Amino acid sequence: RRPPTVICYICGREYGTKSISIHEPQCLKKWHQENDTLPKHLRRPEPKKPEVSSIQAKGFYDLDTLNEAAWTSAQNQLVPCDVCGRTFLPDRLIVHQRSCKPK
Repeated sequence: RRPPTVICYICGREYGTKSISIHEPQCLKKWHQENDTLPKHLRRPEPKKPEVSSIQAKGFYDLDTLNEAAWTSAQNQLVPCDVCGRTFLPDRLIVHQRSCKPK
């Protein structure tokens, strides 16, 4: 059985329950640095940590609900291509648009 993991609401990657609290501030700092270097039309508002208040009877958070909300938040950070509609992180969209041709 795999150890329980938590999905980062910023980048969408999985981290252990102990290391997510270390990762999130660093990920948010990196997100701000990358967002500030983007052209103005691709800049996004800061991602908000999803509020999950469903605590189980034992006093623990429901990891499945928390992970679902975090995954949705991470997916909402993606930007669609104007030509093909695929979604990318804003810095990767610039690279994609160089080779994306209308059919």
